[in-house]
Amino acid sequence: MTVRLSFHLKLFIYLMIFFSLLLITAGLYYYRAVDQQLYDELGSRAQIQAREIAIIPSLIEAVKHGDTVTIDDLVDQIKARSDASFIVIGDRNATHLYHSEEPSLLGTEMIGGDNKEVLEGQSTITLRRGAIGISLRSKAPIMEGDQVIGIVSVGYLKKRIDNLTFSKVAHVSLGIIAMLVALFFFSWWFSRNLKKQMFGLEPLEIRLLVRQQKALLESIYEGVIAIDKQRNIAVINHAAKDLLGLPMPSYQLRGKSIDDVIAPVPFFSNKDIWINDTHDEICRFNQITVIASRVRIMLEDELQGWVISFRDKNDLHTLSMQLSQVKRYANSLRILRHEQLNWTATLAGLLHLRRYDEAVRYIEAQSEGAQVVLDFISSRFCSPALCGLLLGKYASAREKGIELRFDPRCQLNGIPASLSETELMSIIGNLIDNAVEATLVSTPTYHPVEVYIHDGEQELVIEVADQGTGIDPAIADRVFEMGVTSKQEGDHGLGLHLVSSYVSQAQGVIEVSDNSPHGAIFSIFIPKTTI
Repeated sequence: MTVRLSFHLKLFIYLMIFFSLLLITAGLYYYRAVDQQLYDELGSRAQIQAREIAIIPSLIEAVKHGDTVTIDDLVDQIKARSDASFIVIGDRNATHLYHSEEPSLLGTEMIGGDNKEVLEGQSTITLRRGAIGISLRSKAPIMEGDQVIGIVSVGYLKKRIDNLTFSKVAHVSLGIIAMLVALFFFSWWFSRNLKKQMFGLEPLEIRLLVRQQKALLESIYEGVIAIDKQRNIAVINHAAKDLLGLPMPSYQLRGKSIDDVIAPVPFFSNKDIWINDTHDEICRFNQITVIASRVRIMLEDELQGWVISFRDKNDLHTLSMQLSQVKRYANSLRILRHEQLNWTATLAGLLHLRRYDEAVRYIEAQSEGAQVVLDFISSRFCSPALCGLLLGKYASAREKGIELRFDPRCQLNGIPASLSETELMSIIGNLIDNAVEATLVSTPTYHPVEVYIHDGEQELVIEVADQGTGIDPAIADRVFEMGVTSKQEGDHGLGLHLVSSYVSQAQGVIEVSDNSPHGAIFSIFIPKTTI
């Protein structure tokens, strides 16, 4: 089973490993430095002693005559005052005349392989194995005139040098251990404090949280901008950039003052911004009317900045207008119901007066046209809601004196998958409303509004033709844009925009042509994949 360590524990372990390696490396470096310093220092000291001993006149005379007794007395006195591990005297043949530590070596050859240079008149410092072990030693020639008559060797045993090095390093080691203990507690405190600053989250959890928040921010339909206390942008999502018309990437906007990005800026600069939040305030950002909210960011009772969310006011207006259209559909149905109630009341009165023949004639007169339309619509269109809409539009138009004429070839067996029933009703209802209104303002004699709806194997065709005023050439190229209309009052400029939006969403095509002798024909073709 794999044990998963927490981040702060892993950080603590890593810090301890790092500091331990750092201190060990420093300790080894210090040990090597001290060791090298001792070797250099003791080597120089041994060389000085060897040279000074080699020039003592009495020693030179004793070595010349091989007087070991004099040599012993003289060098024993010197050895007593020296810190060297040993002093050795040899003759011109490198034979022992004196050894301070091993007198039994007298008469034997001096070993180590470093005698040749000395017998040639040179002074040497070497680390060699001698008769009593490995040592750092210096050898100097004993000269009589220009002749080498003997050798002086002064040295320090390696184990003694190592002991000196260790004793020096031991004092420092105590400080290193104390420092390591201090670093232990520091590492533990640092890792715990860092975990607290990270709200107890692991780095992987923080990374996942940041990605989730970024995805959430970008999925929001509203524009969102976060600014700091200096009113510099910290975060901005794509919806905000699209609404404000900002083409540059988000990283280029971060750090910029909000005053340089959005104008005018009363929403961001009034005094109330420091003490109160605001919701659903209508204002203008970059000449766009928006509905904005501003919320303060507080951390431990200290203001850190603000989050501003906003959306285009026209979007809300569009939703409001869509709701108004649904209400108009319901009103059309109420008109039809009202007419039916009038017919029923009239018929009830005739029956109450026992005027049966007149009642029959009245029924035939009133129901002949309406029943035909009712039967036609209910048999040709699969959607009950659409049937209700068409019947309401028929009754509303007839009340205004306009005939809504359905093409005998009308047939709707299924709604395309790319359209909802509500969207299809909005398309047809808006086209009929526009045609009826155009007919009302044309001439005293109202011509019928013709409707053709048919779903073939490949596509759904919707066509509404009127003989009204037609389309104003001044707005012909922009007739489907939001707010573009030739009408002077009322909630206009939305219907055809909705039609265009729904048709485009369904990957359909709209064609607008002139009718003969006047008026307009709107033809819509939507790919047919039924649901």
